[in-house]
Amino acid sequence: MKLGVVRFPGTCDDTDAVLACARVGDAEILWHKDRSLHDVDAIVIPGGFSYGDYLRVGAIAQFSPVMESVAAFARDGGPVLGICNGFQILCEARMLPGALLPNLERRFICRQLGIEVVDAGTRWTAACSDGDVLSIPVKHQAGRYHLPPEQADDERVVFRYAHDGNPNGSTNDIAGVANAAGNVVGLMPHPEHAVDELTGSADGLKLFESAVHALV
Repeated sequence: MKLGVVRFPGTCDDTDAVLACARVGDAEILWHKDRSLHDVDAIVIPGGFSYGDYLRVGAIAQFSPVMESVAAFARDGGPVLGICNGFQILCEARMLPGALLPNLERRFICRQLGIEVVDAGTRWTAACSDGDVLSIPVKHQAGRYHLPPEQADDERVVFRYAHDGNPNGSTNDIAGVANAAGNVVGLMPHPEHAVDELTGSADGLKLFESAVHALV
């Protein structure tokens, strides 16, 4: 089982994502200018500030050569996980519905939160149960999920902010969504920062384990 982690200019959470993936399988970096996915079985698009967040978060990264291959991989049913900036990129690339807007308080937030699993039927939540609350950190300035009313039928919620409250003003407390097939998932919290009890929580490891179990 090999997981690929995409690296753009400005990506800053790729190392932690590789370390998280390495706990469940082999992991390697996928460079943004390289169209080859090196025969990976699953793809993680990590957090950071791709292309400096110029124009709009995730807006430039969607045009990178690697994203054409990622889109084709997803259309063929391959598991793709977008974390924070990766979530923003997947929304910009129309691989997930909705958009990520600036936080209501217009400032960067960083804190540990409870994240409720709403849909345990995706490729990235199969090791969870509906209603599970995972302790995972968030850190972002543009994490307010918005789905226009005309796209209400496309709402496919996977995670919601739980008892700790909604930190950014996301519609319906949404913290993460999936595509219709359930193989592409995006979320604002950072599961790659919650894979070891020594750092406060290992709950995030369940997402990476889910992808492996689904493929096996």
